[in-house]
Amino acid sequence: MIYRAAAAILEQGLRLRASVGRPETLRERLTLMDVPRADIWIHGASVGELTSARPVIEALAQSHRVLVTANSLTGRDMAAGWGTAARLAPMDMPGVLRRFLAQAQPRLQVTVESEFWPLRSQALAGRGIPQAMIGARLSQRSAARWARLPGIIAPMLGRLAGLSAQDPDSEARLLALGLPPAAILPRLDLKLLTPARIRPPRPDPHRDRTLLAASTHEGEEALILDAWTAARRHHPDLRLILAIRHPQRGDQVSALLAQRGIAHQRRSAGDSGGDVLLADTLGEMDRWYASAGLCFVGGSLTDRGGHTPWEPAAHACAILHGPHLSNFRDAYGALDGAGAAQPVDAGSLVQQVIALAGHPDRARQMGWAARAVLDDRAGDPAALIAHLRELAGKPR
Repeated sequence: MIYRAAAAILEQGLRLRASVGRPETLRERLTLMDVPRADIWIHGASVGELTSARPVIEALAQSHRVLVTANSLTGRDMAAGWGTAARLAPMDMPGVLRRFLAQAQPRLQVTVESEFWPLRSQALAGRGIPQAMIGARLSQRSAARWARLPGIIAPMLGRLAGLSAQDPDSEARLLALGLPPAAILPRLDLKLLTPARIRPPRPDPHRDRTLLAASTHEGEEALILDAWTAARRHHPDLRLILAIRHPQRGDQVSALLAQRGIAHQRRSAGDSGGDVLLADTLGEMDRWYASAGLCFVGGSLTDRGGHTPWEPAAHACAILHGPHLSNFRDAYGALDGAGAAQPVDAGSLVQQVIALAGHPDRARQMGWAARAVLDDRAGDPAALIAHLRELAGKPR
């Protein structure tokens, strides 16, 4: 009651602000602009959540009218670029939600990952609209916070007609907070669906002789260059693609290469060849993964928590990584156990690069093992999509 009253008061203030300044984004969040009708309303916080759910969104859009909402302009615009109706998400306020649902008239609401909005949940239930959550995840810290508010979280979870968790731990935490066991759907890691759709490149000797250092951070490029320089003594035709995490560091890394007397080309200058290519652009990582049979994944030799191994796995790259993997510990554990990835440190990096560059068959085996792990863990979303379609009923 306190939350609803505060939200209603805040809504009046925001409506006054929107009427004076007429900022379009605020008007859209307050549902003071038209909302298209849809069979299924899908909400994701921003780019990351919506990108991970794109295969599910596109599959549902083949049979039903879909409306996608996001909390960010970039997320909204990205979804609109897919040819899907997209809007900024309505604020969790009584009048806003009343106007939004009256116009959209969805038959199913789907949330990607884990956003809990009390008034949204209540408004949907009041209209008899089923609610579902896909790729749901809940950290131990977040679960502890929600446990202090059982009167809020339990009713929201109790209204869910279906929930597909991202991992077993999240599922267990949500059940403990009040999720009905009958609402449990097969677990699915949405972030793996898009990589699993990538077709790996065919075996290529040129690819066998290319080392990619992907998403490297400051302090890692020097170690990579040491390893590549040493490996070149054994394999003079070994090529290097240095794809730095932050392109704005391009001048700094180019200077490091020049200090070592290493001739190189820069992608930001339009180049794409040479023995050493400094990939200092955004949006081209798939191209670099497809060009290299051997990949070191950055953010792992320095303590950055590591970066995703699933993109190199999608392209059947043999994977090397450092010891700092807090962001993807489970994923790398599965890949290491399958012989698809090899842990290294600053000392052993050189030996592993030399060994794999000299044995392309072994590197290819590692790459295909990585792809097999990805395919196994990604799973098939068909059952989940069928269940969501069932909840939405026949399209209008």
